[in-house]
Amino acid sequence: MRARQSMLWISAMMLLAGMVLSASNARASTASVGIGAFGAGSTLTTFTGLADGTEVNGLTVNGILFNYSLGNGQVTIDGGPGTTNNIVPPNIVSVGNNTGVLSMTLPSSGDMFGYGYAVLNTVAVTAATTISLFSGATPVGSLSYNGVPDPVFTGGFAGIQSTIPFDTVRVTFNSAAAPAFALDNIRTHPVGPTTVPEPPTMLLIATGIPLLLFFRRTRKGV
Repeated sequence: MRARQSMLWISAMMLLAGMVLSASNARASTASVGIGAFGAGSTLTTFTGLADGTEVNGLTVNGILFNYSLGNGQVTIDGGPGTTNNIVPPNIVSVGNNTGVLSMTLPSSGDMFGYGYAVLNTVAVTAATTISLFSGATPVGSLSYNGVPDPVFTGGFAGIQSTIPFDTVRVTFNSAAAPAFALDNIRTHPVGPTTVPEPPTMLLIATGIPLLLFFRRTRKGV
């Protein structure tokens, strides 16, 4: 009888370990959002007041640290395409190689992120820009956005919401379709103290504790 109870207990622990592993490896549910989703508590970051030619690699603005994977001299503050529906000079502009990754380390974890952008084209561009989210070094999720004339240069607003908090954002642009990009009006929304646990975690709490209690009672013969 004791051997059977021990086997049941071991089985329960293995099941819970598998549930924990599954929850820890779960990727976020991400969704595209518009500017209207960034309500109370959101922060708007612009580049007003920065001189044209300011190096973006290593730059910190409003607590956001910018890094460009191809190093200095590739992305600077400039007038870019001028004023569009989502960009107002000055803004971040690629003045060199535009195939790199623009990384932004946020001052605190967030659940929404977005920006206005433009690429050097005047027709619709599929996957004009892509947002990839990370929690530390762990990928959280990503989405791509199609650009349209906005109103002349191709662009728009790229916004993403995640069910798992993130603290790093990596942005790329479709360099095959456009030789340059511009980015402005970054919107962030920090995670609040009432954030609801990710569904796999809630499932673990809901099923794991009763399961442990059941096997504990079984082991005691209650």
